[in-house]
Amino acid sequence: MGTKTIAGGKTLKVMQVRSTIGFNRKQGDVVRSIGLRRIRHTIEVADTPEMRGMLHKVRHIVEVK
Repeated sequence: MGTKTIAGGKTLKVMQVRSTIGFNRKQGDVVRSIGLRRIRHTIEVADTPEMRGMLHKVRHIVEVK
């Protein structure tokens, strides 16, 4: 996974590549809690064990760089 340092901490770039429609509702809730709003929306999130766990649960919906 690509990381870069911002303000002393590492971050990950996350992009939503698939719709959450048709998947378990909890997976859609995880995508929203990460901060993604729509397909091709990209954000940077902190590289923490908690965030990596959330990304692992929705790895079929998001792309991490």
